[in-house]
Amino acid sequence: MATEITPSRVNVMEYSGKQFLLDTDRRERAEFYKLLDEAQWEGPTASGHWQVRDLCGHMIDVTEGYLERWDMARSGTEAPAPLGLPIMASLLDEGATRFRALSKEDALTRLKTASDKMFGIFDALDEKQWAGEIVNHKFMGPLPACFFAAFQLIDYSIHSWDIKAGLGRDEPLSDEAAITLIPFMLIVIQYTVDAERGKDVKTKFGIEISGPGGGSWCVNVDGTAVSYEEGPTEGCQTIFSFTPSEFVLSTYQRQRSGTAQGDLEMAERIRDLLFKI
Repeated sequence: MATEITPSRVNVMEYSGKQFLLDTDRRERAEFYKLLDEAQWEGPTASGHWQVRDLCGHMIDVTEGYLERWDMARSGTEAPAPLGLPIMASLLDEGATRFRALSKEDALTRLKTASDKMFGIFDALDEKQWAGEIVNHKFMGPLPACFFAAFQLIDYSIHSWDIKAGLGRDEPLSDEAAITLIPFMLIVIQYTVDAERGKDVKTKFGIEISGPGGGSWCVNVDGTAVSYEEGPTEGCQTIFSFTPSEFVLSTYQRQRSGTAQGDLEMAERIRDLLFKI
């Protein structure tokens, strides 16, 4: 997995980036809590059929799930085999909507209790544990501890955007969140190509992301096999240009944004390659 950085993008997989990531996590979490207070509890969001209460339920589900996996890892309990990414969206939907019977007050209390415990674990991770302690993710299997802190940034930043979009607010992700998430979005592209839609696709496309935290990458696709490398996009069949926020929201299928040049028919196929997670 490539995690190359430019000088203006913090590598949060390294311990030196830990505090930056956790500070960014906390800002995005505070914004999410604020939006839960402001929005109608059963109001619409940009996360499919999920209502505002379901986004809160989703965060309860994943945070409590992380805590369970941490308990397994630290007690030496063998974790079940990972379920895989293709089934992730449907099971997360079940997990999010099972909390609908909770009152708003009870749901918020449950989320904040779990989240405070989770961040207490993150805060206590030392340099060896940050990238060296391995915890089994329900869908992805064994991952370094730092990945779970990054997943919290994905959830809190994107789902805050979902609520804002449901409120009619057209706002980008914060620069700190979007730029930090660029390497993780490249990993998402690498592992979420739909087998049916990707079976006849063989192409090399470029990604250019603007701004001091951006960069350029070439992505090779051969069916579901995807690899990428950071560098110039010359020679790519299709080239996409994004801001950092557009790239993250497009990868997570919240927007069909950015611009494309080159083979535009292939560009549309590339935009439709990923399954939802």
